[in-house]
Amino acid sequence: MADETVVTPPSDAPATHTTIIHESPRSSSGMGIIMALILLVVVVGGIYLFTQNSSESRKDNAIAEAAGDVGNAATKVGDAAENAVNTSK
Repeated sequence: MADETVVTPPSDAPATHTTIIHESPRSSSGMGIIMALILLVVVVGGIYLFTQNSSESRKDNAIAEAAGDVGNAATKVGDAAENAVNTSK
């Protein structure tokens, strides 16, 4: 909103009327705050999804490693059984 100022010249000056209008800076109506909040939600959501995804990857890797260990143990048991059969002949 504009502020209006009326300036009256001294009495010995010729009669004139001067109006000075100062434009006050316009507010952004909160658009900057809304954009900052949206950005914050996006960043927090991205961090959450990233941590969930890496957590799932760690679980998958642990399961794969455990399956590999079971496979190795089964191979050792098979080798031991084969050795037992060969030594008993």
